Amino acid sequence: MRLSRASSRYAKAILSLAIDENKEAAVNEDMKSILVTVSKNKELSNFLSNPLVKADQKRNALHQVFKDAGDVTRKIFDLLVTNKRTDILLDVATSYIVLFEEMNKREIATVITAVEITADLEEKVLAKAKELAGKEVTLEKVINPAILGGFILRVGDREINASVSNKLGELKRTFASN
Repeated sequence: MRLSRASSRYAKAILSLAIDENKEAAVNEDMKSILVTVSKNKELSNFLSNPLVKADQKRNALHQVFKDAGDVTRKIFDLLVTNKRTDILLDVATSYIVLFEEMNKREIATVITAVEITADLEEKVLAKAKELAGKEVTLEKVINPAILGGFILRVGDREINASVSNKLGELKRTFASN
């Protein structure tokens, strides 16, 4: 996952502000909500990235969609709108979550599956992720039907790709080379 330096700088500033106000956990929950909402809603993502949409419309939309967000998060919306950087909101949220987890000595492991995973499988994946990370891990679940089946597990800079689409790709390359 490559995040921009700008999103990292914004995330560090947000974390610093949240720590000053003793609201870092609440802001983390807001960032998780932003991550889920914006990544699942292509129209919202396109709206925030569209340079033709007026700043006030973006500000109002963000305050409306995330009406339960705290003041720190609302300040970030205003700052991103003012600086014409609403296009990086998703990256800022992701960067914040990573920084928050690192601060709490935890690492984020991402498991990508074609369908929702069962509680039993989630437990096994979490155990493997903890083994790979060597510390506490928070599991982030992503559903991507394009992998067809199996799973992809990312922990830090390591990846286990046990997806059906990857296996098909390997088989295709083997046939192509023969």
